[in-house]
Amino acid sequence: MVTVMASEPVAQIPSNGGAAAAVLAAAIGICTLGVLALAGDAVPAVAHALNFWNPTGPLSGVTGLAIFVWLAAWFTLARTWGARNLDFRRINVIALVLTVAAALLTFPPFMDLLQGK
Repeated sequence: MVTVMASEPVAQIPSNGGAAAAVLAAAIGICTLGVLALAGDAVPAVAHALNFWNPTGPLSGVTGLAIFVWLAAWFTLARTWGARNLDFRRINVIALVLTVAAALLTFPPFMDLLQGK
């Protein structure tokens, strides 16, 4: 008589690549918004190029391009990292640095300091 032992189910850790992609893509998008806001405020030619709709001025291009960069980054990172397990602490630190940079770049006193005003 052969006895078959049932094996314990192995707990699999779900991949966190999709979540990491979403977090980092959001940080990339808001940092892009900060950089474009500063560039639009500091350089008249950039402000003119970012003026997609006259009633809002350069802000229309700043937000439109930031959204495009966010979606492109999210799509690319999700396709690359979707099934992987990543070091979420490292992703969060990078996202935090990008978020703080974006907050500083959109803070008027800091923008004025960078522009020498």
